[in-house]
Amino acid sequence: MIDVRPFSSLGGANHGWLNAKHHFSFAGYQDPKRVHWGQLRVWNDDEIAPGMGFDPHPHRDMEIITYVREGAITHRDNLGNTGRTEAGDVQVMSAGTGVVHSEYNLEPVKTTLFQIWIIPDRMGAKPSWGSRSFPKAGREAGFEVLASGRDGDEEALRINANAAVMAATLQPGQKLEQALPEGRVAYLVAARGRVTVNGAELGPRDAAAIRDEATLTIEASEEAELVMVEASDA
Repeated sequence: MIDVRPFSSLGGANHGWLNAKHHFSFAGYQDPKRVHWGQLRVWNDDEIAPGMGFDPHPHRDMEIITYVREGAITHRDNLGNTGRTEAGDVQVMSAGTGVVHSEYNLEPVKTTLFQIWIIPDRMGAKPSWGSRSFPKAGREAGFEVLASGRDGDEEALRINANAAVMAATLQPGQKLEQALPEGRVAYLVAARGRVTVNGAELGPRDAAAIRDEATLTIEASEEAELVMVEASDA
């Protein structure tokens, strides 16, 4: 089953400094049909103006992954962590028992990013933060795992959930196949470009909510960048 969710169908709000689109119910956008997809709770498509950002605020018991598409984001938290994550790279914050953090676009240009929240397997874990560079050459015509709590994904940033965040790039006409094990769901977003997923068409920033598909066959009709979460169908 593949449920295509066009970018135009997303909720959200434009706050001036922040133009946010929400794939799932979040803040003032509430849709009982779009609350979560398995363990995946939030997928926000954010555009942040230069010199602006999120002032210090708390989180707990959530795995928060930031995939930067353009520009960069600068993180600071009450655990003493600071870092700048550039386009194509990823940061992970395991909120656990609690963390207070800020996220600012200190660049002279707009920053765009995906903010992804995954429900952890256990509550009350020790909070942590990490960031890593992932050269895009590693994801050409195949998914590279960026953040994961699955066994066997030791090269990825670790999260406290049996889930994985991955990315791939495809040239026009390229095709890839990705298995989706039984009991797992996937949520795929075309960050840019156009693709088909088992025949279903996705345009730029469209999403596909996927379950009960043993194999995903993805083909690009133009140069494409894909981001996908695979998680437990909890």
